[in-house]
Amino acid sequence: MNWYLQAIRQYADFSGRARRKEYWMFFLYNIIFLIMAVLLDIALDTNFGPEPGPGIFYLLYALFMLIPSLALSVRRLHDTGKSGWSLLFGLIPIAGPIVLIVFYLTDSEAGINKWGPNPKEEFHRF
Repeated sequence: MNWYLQAIRQYADFSGRARRKEYWMFFLYNIIFLIMAVLLDIALDTNFGPEPGPGIFYLLYALFMLIPSLALSVRRLHDTGKSGWSLLFGLIPIAGPIVLIVFYLTDSEAGINKWGPNPKEEFHRF
């Protein structure tokens, strides 16, 4: 949960680097909260349309998390030595999201790169 809260604290911070663990733990909690928002929409019948599904709580949560998700994705790409503009690969049908997943799964670039020191090495200094 600390990784999720750290991403919220760095709400619109597009500079620096983010570890793999930070990215994937945020991703996990974000999916869990999105599912909970859909379930809440179904339970309170606040969904859009006659069928059960996403509604106002899902929409509000997704909009609130849009900027921290983008910021964390950019910081994760920085950690692998890629520019934040690499997020645009996601616009390429089928292959683009696969390329981004590979980037997100890639280990941190060792040492200091142009976006800062390796957060994994900073973590182990303490």
